[in-house]
Amino acid sequence: MLETLKKAVKVKEIRKRLWYTLFMLVVVRLGCQIPIPFVNSEQVQQIMSGFKEDFSFFSAITGGSLEKMSIFALNITPYITASIIMQLLTIAIPKLEELQKDGEEGRKKIAEITRYLTVGLALIESTAMIIGFANQGVFTTDSGLAYDATSWRKWGVILTGIIAMTAGSAVLMWIGEQITEKGVGNGISIVLTINIIAGMPSDIAGLFKTYVIGAEQSVGMRLVSTLVILGVLVGIVVLVVILQAATRNIAVQMSQKVQGRRQVGGQQSSIPLKVNTAGVIPIIFASSLMQFPVVILRFFNKQPGWTNYLSQQYWCKPAQLKYSLGFLFYLALIIFFAYFYTSITFNPREVAKNLSDRGGFIPGIRSGKPTVAYLTSILNYIILIGAVGLIIVAVIPILASGLAGANVGFGGTSVIIIVGVILETLQTIKSMITERNYSTVKGIF
Repeated sequence: MLETLKKAVKVKEIRKRLWYTLFMLVVVRLGCQIPIPFVNSEQVQQIMSGFKEDFSFFSAITGGSLEKMSIFALNITPYITASIIMQLLTIAIPKLEELQKDGEEGRKKIAEITRYLTVGLALIESTAMIIGFANQGVFTTDSGLAYDATSWRKWGVILTGIIAMTAGSAVLMWIGEQITEKGVGNGISIVLTINIIAGMPSDIAGLFKTYVIGAEQSVGMRLVSTLVILGVLVGIVVLVVILQAATRNIAVQMSQKVQGRRQVGGQQSSIPLKVNTAGVIPIIFASSLMQFPVVILRFFNKQPGWTNYLSQQYWCKPAQLKYSLGFLFYLALIIFFAYFYTSITFNPREVAKNLSDRGGFIPGIRSGKPTVAYLTSILNYIILIGAVGLIIVAVIPILASGLAGANVGFGGTSVIIIVGVILETLQTIKSMITERNYSTVKGIF
């Protein structure tokens, strides 16, 4: 990684892209600190303290901007949701599927639709959130009057908050696209990653404060606690790197063809199938499905007893083991969504068809249905391995919270995102360096 960065900063064009990306990320973090007009930050933090466990992942990916009710409070979550919805609709709607296969123009059209959908979702989410928080009394005017002092003042404050939050999400989407175009690529992912990283120091400091500095124990035990914390953190990172890099390569043989007096083809290749085919999406889907009812009911000041089964703060606690049934359901959801999302993004039938059209085949497997069946069986096997890996990474913070009372806000899910984005960004920078070297050599000759 360091070697790649050293080479990158020596190239003027890539260095400019790096500085541009850094500048945009500074803008993102500054925007996360600017509160929405008329908001009472202390009141928001007091309310959010009751949602801390349920909003832990959402808080991590927004960089803490939700607790501050900043103009970037929604961050890029509407764009992520819109992108997932578009992926699902592309499978369900033939016209969108045709657009996706229609080259660059089709992808631009889908990107445009995604932008409109993002703004629409941001408008809906901001409206619900602003009205929900307004009912909790978090808004005041310059004169100190509550937002509902008069009808016109009430709706003026609400409308201002909705516009500010929706616009903030749209600006972040634009920043992400600009980083992709003028920076080092993967703009949306990089914005998401910098938000997660921004909250990690305070979470790690909190762990050390609770279990090392503030604990009443000997120097030796404090040293052991420090080593355990560092070991777990390093272990999670190593596991995620292995999980993200692991692939199953399926050997492919290309048929030989005669062109004139020459024989072409016959090369050996492979189809790389990632073990973690669905990435972090299964955990996001499972967490959102479990937390959505809890968050909605708490906004209306209701908390029925059955919601404890859905809340992570009650899982894996020896004194309340019955609520761990929700934990088991959560694990089952991760496995289900791993298979579901992979079935949407990877089509063995289409891969087999493309392979046959190019004159390729898997040694020992006939073309057509046997190839589809073989790919499906291999895919089902590695999806299960990837899902188990995701579960191990995801449950470590939950077990730490339930058994030891440790509050780790960033969690294994965030580490998966960070490691994945860093690896992708480094690969993009390597490609830029390679392309630049190739252009230089080509120019010489």
